[in-house]
Amino acid sequence: MEKTHISNTPKENNPIRLATTNKSAADAPSSLAFEPTTKHDDDGLTDEDGSVAIEDFDVKHRQEFGGWTLAFLAYQSIGVIYGDIGTSPLYVYSSTFLSDPSYDDLIGALSLIIWSITLIVTVKYVLIVLRADDEGEGGTFALYSLLSRYSNIATRDPKTIYTVKMERYLTADMKYSNRKARSAIEKSRFAQHLLKVLAVLGVSLIMADGVLTPAQSVLGAIQGLTIVKPDIGKPVIIGVSCAILILLFAVQPFGTSKLAIGFAPIVIVWLAFNAAFGIYNLALFDHSVLKALSPYLAGHYLVRNGEAGWKSLGGILLAFTGVEALFADLAAFSRRAIQLSWLCFAYPCLLLAYIGQAAYISRDPSAYSNPFFNSVPPGMFYPSLVISILAAIVASQAMITSTFQLLTQIMKLSYFPNIKVVHTSSKFYGQIYIPIANWLLMVGTVVVTAAYNNTTRLGNAYGVCVILVTFITTCMVSLVALIIWRFNPFLVALFFLTFALLEGTFLTSNLTKVPEGAWLTLAIAAILSSTFILWRYGKDRQWKSERAHQIDLAQIVAKSSDGKVHLAPAFGGGELVGMKGVGIFFDKGGDKVPTVYAQFLQKFEMQQEYVVFFHLRPLPLPTVAEEERYNIRRTKIPNTFRIMVRHGYNDRIISKDLATLLFNRLRTFIIQEHAAKPRLMSDDGGRTVVPPSNADAVVAGEIQALTTAFDDQVVFIVGKEQLKISAAANYFKKWLLIVFLWIRENTRNKIAELDIPVDELVEIGFVREI
Repeated sequence: MEKTHISNTPKENNPIRLATTNKSAADAPSSLAFEPTTKHDDDGLTDEDGSVAIEDFDVKHRQEFGGWTLAFLAYQSIGVIYGDIGTSPLYVYSSTFLSDPSYDDLIGALSLIIWSITLIVTVKYVLIVLRADDEGEGGTFALYSLLSRYSNIATRDPKTIYTVKMERYLTADMKYSNRKARSAIEKSRFAQHLLKVLAVLGVSLIMADGVLTPAQSVLGAIQGLTIVKPDIGKPVIIGVSCAILILLFAVQPFGTSKLAIGFAPIVIVWLAFNAAFGIYNLALFDHSVLKALSPYLAGHYLVRNGEAGWKSLGGILLAFTGVEALFADLAAFSRRAIQLSWLCFAYPCLLLAYIGQAAYISRDPSAYSNPFFNSVPPGMFYPSLVISILAAIVASQAMITSTFQLLTQIMKLSYFPNIKVVHTSSKFYGQIYIPIANWLLMVGTVVVTAAYNNTTRLGNAYGVCVILVTFITTCMVSLVALIIWRFNPFLVALFFLTFALLEGTFLTSNLTKVPEGAWLTLAIAAILSSTFILWRYGKDRQWKSERAHQIDLAQIVAKSSDGKVHLAPAFGGGELVGMKGVGIFFDKGGDKVPTVYAQFLQKFEMQQEYVVFFHLRPLPLPTVAEEERYNIRRTKIPNTFRIMVRHGYNDRIISKDLATLLFNRLRTFIIQEHAAKPRLMSDDGGRTVVPPSNADAVVAGEIQALTTAFDDQVVFIVGKEQLKISAAANYFKKWLLIVFLWIRENTRNKIAELDIPVDELVEIGFVREI
């Protein structure tokens, strides 16, 4: 399967370039989306052909597991992913019916439950959607990122563009209809903006769900105590619920792995109880409910009941709430682990639970009001009560974990400021914890619990969220199937129409609940979406300004006839004065002349004896091996080096010993560089061997000069870019940028946080218009 791609060969250090076997205009990518392949001007910093060297491990790769590790991940996933969807048997029938159901209505509702779980969860999500991952990451934003890697629909952060593997099928490798679909979205600004909004809205809805689900599940669990003690007051229920929520968020720093290990037994026992009770009720009361396996009865239920049946879909929907977390939490586990745990355990347990409850309700229709506890076998009430409360409490873990996952994705694509992310496992790279998001979620859930104070209104609020996300996922996966999987358009249309019709029916039913509480979900999602899009708008304007002001060395420095180096006339024309020591300039991009270096030359007209352009490249790994961590090369500027340091999330690079570390690396590089050169020189057209003593003297002289410069002074120079709104911006854009700049100033990393001796650290400020 040939496609246009970035070629990376780790050991040969090949430059990045795109395949150019097809020169058609339809395949010609713009320089914005595929900047790594654009030739740079001769600024003295790039390889001979103008490309930037990059290794294969600079880009993200999905983790693959097998054997006992896969089984362990599947076990963990039960504790995190299925708490929400697994506790739905507590309230689905009571939310579907308003009075004692007839036998036909009961069987029709059961058929809808069975086929909703089968089609939406098993067929769509587990078997299809989980395959549409972006190198192991899931969620609507991962779908957008995946599409942007295979088509020219998005610009990328210049700081991270070299760590993204861009892939694009050649025209000859795509069918006409698939190629036209790709071309349509690449040429349509409206389609690109719509995709962006859908992806952001999907993320925002899941995050809104992350606020509501903990409140719903914990409040519902504590309200269950009224079965044992009916006189418990509402203030006590709310107080206990809030205390449990605070405790639940307080344990999140322990990490996904530890929490999953602790929560998995609770969810396993809970689902096993449901399965066992289902078998018991089915065998003892009414096995005829098994005819609900026929999808005809689901359709007949809707036709027979008309509007009432359509409105009851809001209750049926609760049978698969939590399905969006199944995809969003993909990075924390893996596709095969989730498929294994769902198909082999969670799915059959839930089917047995709903079928068994229907068997019991068919003999006692009034049992629909509390289907789980009314159908519990004799002697199992109190054990069931305890495990149901515990299961409901841990049910919210799925949405908390997915919120962390999705927030990481939108930060990576520059839709949100970079905030602290803690990786909680050295083995499973996708398991993370975000402190500030955790505490904000905690505050939000406590406020919602106190304000709503009953599960009915909360259920109305988050039902719309679930079905909107599934509908958005259907739309985006359909595009993935056309452009990336290159499926036959008729098959894609069949998939889209089937699930769009099914989910659209659920969606229209739930939209009737907007005035009854669902408005809260939409309001939270709207606020989050606006924030994400606003931030990205500001970043786009910032990158545009940076591109317009990029300076090549040839533009700022020139040699005079006497051989001295001067600034170009446009920058004052002053002679560059030498100064002792080493200047280490922090470089965001890692490929061109750092802006802070150009500003330093322009402002001070000085040049240190040795200059280092220092670039940090974070990788989604716990650690990077020492031999692969450092990439050092000379530039065409004398005594100037570029050092790129690849590091994992457990590697500590910025420290008080950074200057010594860089000196040792440069010293080793110079020795190895000279050792690798052939000791030959030209002499009157012939070739003669350079005496080893002379070559060694050259190395010794350079090492001595480098040592002297480091002993004299080492200065770390960091740039601080201040942004100013252009006077040409209209009123609306000006206010958008004012908000963007306010957020930027209050979230950007502070120079004081760098663990470098303060007497070696210098900050150079400069101003740009956006």
